[in-house]
Amino acid sequence: MTSVELTAGDVARWALHAGLPLPDERHTDVAATANYIHTVISTLRELDFGETPPAAAYSIEGVAADAAV
Repeated sequence: MTSVELTAGDVARWALHAGLPLPDERHTDVAATANYIHTVISTLRELDFGETPPAAAYSIEGVAADAAV
């Protein structure tokens, strides 16, 4: 997947488009945070879970709770 980093200018434009008041000094921080989140999500998308069922498919009924570490 090709990725282009979000810039402070992009953040300003998207915030304005969404009607969100965002002070100018926050644009760089928001861009950095958004780029980091994109990196994490991209990494997760690369994982191969194969035939692993979703968590909702598991049941813990009948399993004794044990908090021992």
